[in-house]
Amino acid sequence: MKLRVGYAITYDCPQPTPMLLTLHIHHTRAPDIVVPDLVTTYPTVPISSYHDSFGNYITRLVAPAGRIRIASMAELTDSGLTDPVFPNARQHQVQDLPPDVLVFLLGSRYCETDRLSEIAWQMFGHTQMGWARVQAVCDFVHNHIVFNYQDARPTRTAWEAFNEKKGVCRDYAHLGVALCRCLNIPARYCTGYLGDMGTEPPYGPMDFAGWFEAYLDGAWHTFDPRNNIPRLGRVLMARGRDATDVAISTTFGPNTLASFQVWCDEVAA
Repeated sequence: MKLRVGYAITYDCPQPTPMLLTLHIHHTRAPDIVVPDLVTTYPTVPISSYHDSFGNYITRLVAPAGRIRIASMAELTDSGLTDPVFPNARQHQVQDLPPDVLVFLLGSRYCETDRLSEIAWQMFGHTQMGWARVQAVCDFVHNHIVFNYQDARPTRTAWEAFNEKKGVCRDYAHLGVALCRCLNIPARYCTGYLGDMGTEPPYGPMDFAGWFEAYLDGAWHTFDPRNNIPRLGRVLMARGRDATDVAISTTFGPNTLASFQVWCDEVAA
């Protein structure tokens, strides 16, 4: 199948405002890209880019005072298959983990392992190690949090999501990540496009999606506690410790989000 993805985001800035944007398709999908996701701005401003320490492609610009529209559109091929499932994937002992994976066992800004550790072991310490344990975490998070866009809050942490029992996809992912880390399972936060292909209407407003990956049996595997079923048409944009590392925009000055549109659609043959 072929997918068309993109976004159009408008900011109002009262003064020139430096911005870092994490809005490119991840380099692991580069072989699939048919039309590249070039960033355009109106008005036109100089743009540069770099790869951060997690391998994400970051766009750098200075928004002028006033209104700026930032947009991109891309097309890419996709297998048309749902997220792979490996129920026999085993969990590693901490001492056997590769060095570059260890950072994803540690607490981070939105994933307070110190507050959730005892709870995690009480709830999941009896479950079968490996894939089954991560899935048990996802089942709990999926049923524990009530999804509602009106309950979105950019400062909500995993601990707060656990106690408030409400949120959006990033809150599901943060709680899943934190609980896995408490159980000595490396987990990293992911963001990207996720269309409605393969699901039944009614469809909600399109947005960037948040999920996580857990390290099992020598590889990273996709888990999505918000939807909690394998989905198709998932397009990774960025990975990190939590939403801090993959924020769609990090701005260094006052600004107002004036409009926001995201799309991820199947292109008819």
